[in-house]
Amino acid sequence: MTMLGEFGFRLKTQTMASASTPTYNSNNLENNSSKNASRESLRMEPLADVPQLPGEERITDKDIIYICPFNGAVKGKVSITNYRLFFKSFEVDPAMTLDVPLGVISRIEKMGGASSRGENSYGLDITCKDMRNLRFALKQEGHSRRDIFELLFRYAFPLSHSLQLFAFLSQEKFSENGWNVYSAILEYRRQGLPNNKWRITFVNEQYELCDTYPTVLMVPFKATDEDLRKVSAFRSRNRIPVVSWIHPVNQAVIMRCSQPLVGMSGKRNKDDERYLDTIREANGQTAKLTIYDARPNVNAVANKATGGGYEGEDAYQNAELVFLDIHNIHVMRESLKKLKDIVYPQVEETHWLSSLESTHWLEHIKLVLAGAIQVADKLSSGNSVVVHCSDGWDRTAQLTSLSMLMLDSYYRTMTGFQVLVQKEWISFGHKFSSRIGHGDKNHADADRSPIFVQFIDCVWQMTKQFPTAFEFNELFLMTILDNLYSCRFGTFLYNCESVRDNMEVKEKTVSLWSMINSENGKYINPFYTKESSRVLYPVASMRHLELWVSYYIRWNPRIRQQQQNPVEQRYMEMLALRDQYLKKLEELQISDSPRIANNSNSPASPTQLVHHVQTPL
Repeated sequence: MTMLGEFGFRLKTQTMASASTPTYNSNNLENNSSKNASRESLRMEPLADVPQLPGEERITDKDIIYICPFNGAVKGKVSITNYRLFFKSFEVDPAMTLDVPLGVISRIEKMGGASSRGENSYGLDITCKDMRNLRFALKQEGHSRRDIFELLFRYAFPLSHSLQLFAFLSQEKFSENGWNVYSAILEYRRQGLPNNKWRITFVNEQYELCDTYPTVLMVPFKATDEDLRKVSAFRSRNRIPVVSWIHPVNQAVIMRCSQPLVGMSGKRNKDDERYLDTIREANGQTAKLTIYDARPNVNAVANKATGGGYEGEDAYQNAELVFLDIHNIHVMRESLKKLKDIVYPQVEETHWLSSLESTHWLEHIKLVLAGAIQVADKLSSGNSVVVHCSDGWDRTAQLTSLSMLMLDSYYRTMTGFQVLVQKEWISFGHKFSSRIGHGDKNHADADRSPIFVQFIDCVWQMTKQFPTAFEFNELFLMTILDNLYSCRFGTFLYNCESVRDNMEVKEKTVSLWSMINSENGKYINPFYTKESSRVLYPVASMRHLELWVSYYIRWNPRIRQQQQNPVEQRYMEMLALRDQYLKKLEELQISDSPRIANNSNSPASPTQLVHHVQTPL
């Protein structure tokens, strides 16, 4: 049976995580609309049964009917805060709750009108970014939905109403400071850079060279800052080739950049050609520099019409060009929409395999992984590579970060993965604000696309194929994706570092890594085995790829996916039991130490006392 076939079978047999239980929350901020003079009356006392974060304020409460796609109409109360929508049922035992950060909401529409016929035909339709939709019904008399619609619309899309994102209002405190996780200079130093072939440049310290690049860049030692300025003029968005990672043994490098501005006339730039040759020469083993263009060939040719293009053989004679056939952001957006259609609210079981295939989601996952494998394999053989797509902030980030994950075991640790995300995605300008639409009401914006979700899915596929190679577990990946949308933390806000600096994100918001690193025990993979030099090559074939059920179908209570598999759960219980016994033994050793000292001139150490009870766990 194929892996897809197995999934079709598992669909009817698996159990579901408690994280998939729908949830929502309530609180307050300020004004409703200009016609309302004061909103002080909306500053309500916290409700005991409504979760509330420091800095979160209730806005309003209202009796409402939740049209549950699985259990039908459910009466209850909805509470709206400046952070979340929270619903709790009245009559169901145990109570049904929905707890949804407002940042997850993509679209709010009015359902029905004052003259609509039929039960529960008047209310609100809410489309979410995390693979679920919500419907609420209200009484038709007295325009009962007007106030809640306006308030919800206002606080779900704060930037469209001149309000702050919740991350700037949060008052959460954690024991760890996640903003300290990543330092560009320290990460380059960990890789053994700079050296006699590569140097750090601060030519972009004021974002003058490229406003979407970080301030610290690693470039060829022989290239002057003036050379970099000349090259930037020939690269889209001025995103020049810079080092992402260097192989510790063969010294081959992964360079990332954007497409050259060749255009229809086939323009050439001697400075750019010389710069790429300098990159090739920096590693003596590289006879020909391999340029991986993430796009399909036809798309790269089409980009010439808008001034872009690719490196032609005539101009770049010491380079070979490989197209990886990964489609653009618009194709990925439509693919995820199709996937949502077959998994929510009801799973398409009648023609599951053909329906899943028609979304092309796993096919796109396969192409991204296959491209990253090519990059990693080329580097392992001692050849330096350049990776780009169009602008170098979507497919490029997927390929560089995944290949680095395959090549460098450090990035498979919890801290290392945080560094990888901060470096390749956040600091190098993946357009999180545009792709996710934080606080923006324009749900149909063509810039929206699940590129980062796709990357995390690829990581999940790798954790399934190499279950002992990653220090973090599935919950860690899901927590990252949930907070990609939530606007609770500043980590994924805005499009690039220059904007984050201008908005003082590090000073005024909390990092997601602060929360994760303050309670990292629950994100640990108990089967993790540290291996310093192992390169991971996942199998990128449709037979070995799976749909991530516990993420994409977690809102369906009929597809119950266990939060932990029984083996992992038992293993964690045994580890906890071992820790308890060791703690008791240490306490006994401390209490017995005076007696031991009287009976022996050389008291036993704690290690000597407990080593004989160490378990094989």
